[in-house]
Amino acid sequence: MIEKNYQPADIEDRMSIIWEDSRAFNAGRPDRRDAKPFTIVIPPPNVTGSLHMGHALNNTLQDILCRFERMRGRDVLWQPGTDHAGIATQMVVERQLMERQQPGRRELGRDKFLDRVWEWKAESGGVIINQLKRLGASCDWSRERFTMDEGLSRAVVKVFVELYRQGLIYKDKRLVNWDPKLLTAISDLEVQQIEVKGSLWYLRYPLEGKTFNPGDPATFIVVATTRPETMLGDTAVAVHPDDERYRHLIGKHVILPLVGRRIPIVADEYSDPEKGSGAVKVTPAHDFNDFEIGRRHNLPQVSVLNQEGALALVGNEDYLRGLPEGALQFAEEFDGVDRFAARRQIVARMEDFGFVERIEPNTHMVPHGDRSGTVIEPYLTDQWYVDAKTLAQPAIAAVRSGTTAFVPKNWEKTYFEWMENIQPWCISRQLWWGHQIPAWYGPDGKVFVAETEEEAISHALGYYVEQEVITPEQGREMALDRNKRAGFITRDEDVLDTWFSSALWPFSTLGWPDDDADLKRYYPTDVLVTGFDIIFFWVARMMMMGLHFMKEVPFPTVYIHALVRDEKGAKMSKSKGNVIDPLHLIDEFGADALRFTLAAMAAQGRDIKLAASRVEGYRNFATKLWNACRFAEMNACAVPADLDPTKATQTLNRWIVHETASAAREVTEAIEAYRFNDAAGAIYRFVWNVYCDWYLELAKPVLLGEEGAAKAETRAMVAWARDEILKLLHPFMPFITEELWGVTARRDGLLALAPWPRKAATFTPEQLALMATTVPNDPMMPPPMVEFETSEFADPEAEAEIGWVVDLVTAIRSVRAEMNIAPATLTPLVLSGASAKTRERASRWSDVVKRMARLADISFADHPPEGSVQLLVRGEVAALPLKGLIDFSAEKARLDKELAKADAEIKRIDAKLANEKFVANAPEEIVEEEREKREAALARRAKILEAMQRLKSAT
Repeated sequence: MIEKNYQPADIEDRMSIIWEDSRAFNAGRPDRRDAKPFTIVIPPPNVTGSLHMGHALNNTLQDILCRFERMRGRDVLWQPGTDHAGIATQMVVERQLMERQQPGRRELGRDKFLDRVWEWKAESGGVIINQLKRLGASCDWSRERFTMDEGLSRAVVKVFVELYRQGLIYKDKRLVNWDPKLLTAISDLEVQQIEVKGSLWYLRYPLEGKTFNPGDPATFIVVATTRPETMLGDTAVAVHPDDERYRHLIGKHVILPLVGRRIPIVADEYSDPEKGSGAVKVTPAHDFNDFEIGRRHNLPQVSVLNQEGALALVGNEDYLRGLPEGALQFAEEFDGVDRFAARRQIVARMEDFGFVERIEPNTHMVPHGDRSGTVIEPYLTDQWYVDAKTLAQPAIAAVRSGTTAFVPKNWEKTYFEWMENIQPWCISRQLWWGHQIPAWYGPDGKVFVAETEEEAISHALGYYVEQEVITPEQGREMALDRNKRAGFITRDEDVLDTWFSSALWPFSTLGWPDDDADLKRYYPTDVLVTGFDIIFFWVARMMMMGLHFMKEVPFPTVYIHALVRDEKGAKMSKSKGNVIDPLHLIDEFGADALRFTLAAMAAQGRDIKLAASRVEGYRNFATKLWNACRFAEMNACAVPADLDPTKATQTLNRWIVHETASAAREVTEAIEAYRFNDAAGAIYRFVWNVYCDWYLELAKPVLLGEEGAAKAETRAMVAWARDEILKLLHPFMPFITEELWGVTARRDGLLALAPWPRKAATFTPEQLALMATTVPNDPMMPPPMVEFETSEFADPEAEAEIGWVVDLVTAIRSVRAEMNIAPATLTPLVLSGASAKTRERASRWSDVVKRMARLADISFADHPPEGSVQLLVRGEVAALPLKGLIDFSAEKARLDKELAKADAEIKRIDAKLANEKFVANAPEEIVEEEREKREAALARRAKILEAMQRLKSAT
């Protein structure tokens, strides 16, 4: 029996246990052994993570697809797992050690520190997995993977070694994003651009051969910079080749102030004549753009900072090379000074010598580490790289040919822009937690890359014997005796970028390279659901690795969902204090309400503006469904075992079969096209409007009437339609639908494994035969079922009749609301020039229409009476004589006033949006809010005009 009140918390824990105990979500179930697979890999959340709204949206959409396809008979594998999250996890454990006043990472040493990380992972690493289960994620939890588990680690090592041997991984000295606090290179995704109010310094660089005079522009060139501390590493000044001001200086030299280094003036199109002075200092070792200028002009790379972000000048051969006498004294004075202190001191020294022309306030974006919060430094260092350009070519071709498609399609442009301008991928990180790079260095620094240390030592000994560094006898002894070879080769201390292991996720999780049984069945996956921010960092790299190692794309479809913003459209951030915690919403309204909200608002290409009130509204929707099922139960509505809904005789019941079939088609087609909002909207309208507001209301007189064939059929059909609703709604609201199915449905077995409304389902005849012979109480098998192809059913006559009733009552209610007619006031209805069919319908449904539309009576006439509002219902006129019931003049005055208000609102907003400064400077969410207000005002104006037209026709 259904409980009186719907309490999500009472249901959700119980349903989760039932699903897990029954292994409902396991891939490779006996009843699906011959079924077509459907595979999705979860974007692995960080093991340190906690569920945020992006996770909630992403996993809700994936779960809708998985539950939908599972009900359609597919062998579904939703592969779960977590990412080891190198920097984040190492920071968490280091912070924990500090808080507990225990020895730090360096004091512990690498091995003991890593033991502590694994201990932390065992204790606290499963938080987000449990939170995903609370959301209702139907992953195959028996297959949960971790990017550093034994099998995935073997895959990582194998890929690294193979790519190295193919020349696609190499070591190089290039600029990286360097975090001076964490002392590691970091990826672009881990860099946060923050707007900073700084300065733009205009510096005078003396021209070679001229006597510098601050008052004579012919003796110097002015460069503009936001980073004067890096001038010590300048190796050129760049001007645009078409800039007339500087064309005569191209090829000449300047003398770098304070340092005395002679550097050339080069022509390069990177210089923008409209920015600053039009001339820029070039510091190849401390700026990404300058690095490329340096390569184009073969400029030296002079690094003047150390890993901690302090000046490193003494003993720096690149810095001191070619400098005049006295430069060492300056180097000693500034050596070891922090970069920001050095900025102030260098500017002061430049001012003393007249080298500063002017300083302007300058607001600009400065890169910060998202974990450390410190300013990121472009830093020249030796790192490991992947030749991403070579690997990108097949991945570009796969999308161009349509082998892999993006939904929405506009994201393909972003993909191509990134891929066609791809740079070498820096894959090394100066951390301890992660996959240690499988490279060893010999005594002379030669690199040996191998899958194991034994293999590396074998290669190294063979090489050094051949080079006669050691004798063959020494080589044999070292090969046999571990102690004798100890320290002969040393392993690279760096670990791999987390994205390297994540790039292998679609095939490494399926057993590659050790076992290919699952790989053959479940690779490639069917669709990837992810956010736009990791198209390059994850999607593109999975494409590259999948094509290179599997010779096949990892997924034919990439669905890109939008952002979840706050209710005003602002991006959520802790600093703004507008972060909405999905777990709080689940606690308050239930997981089903949150899931349905996210699905209903997930329009392709449009960000979600989330408000708690929306979630509360869909919690009310769940309550409406709950109460409808209780109503059916209280009226003894049940589905007979031999029911064929297409054989219903009552017009109302044939109408609900027609509408159910229509809803099933609409929901199915929308999910197949990844139009989650349309699918949610279709089932919402069907449940709330069609089933609850109309079908149950129209069925009440029969259900409350005398026993007989009509009542028996209606009871059966109420229950049948309810069961179809539970199926269609299950992918969106799994907890409440599973609970109601278990309590009210005529069958044993789980709704999660029940067939989707037929014709939309993809069960094979063999599967249906297996289902028919299965023991009902076996939770591993779906129940025996009698299914009919109702999704192809249509009854135009039933729809015409019941549709007429619905449209008529709806139109009358609308007019009553527009004209402010009190509910207690009963109005007459005149059907003007009614056809014979309409007269028959009016006669059959007279009592129902009068009750639902608050009518005094229904009559017929050739023409609408004077003083009546005319409604066009399915091509015929229905008139409401309102003369004497309302004051037409007062009503006209009220509508005129409402129209004036709407017009004034539209005019105000138009003026605001026409203001270019407002549109350019106001926050994006404020501008969008004004546009939405305008749309609402236009809709309100249209309704007022419609009401005015009706009023005019009545007078």
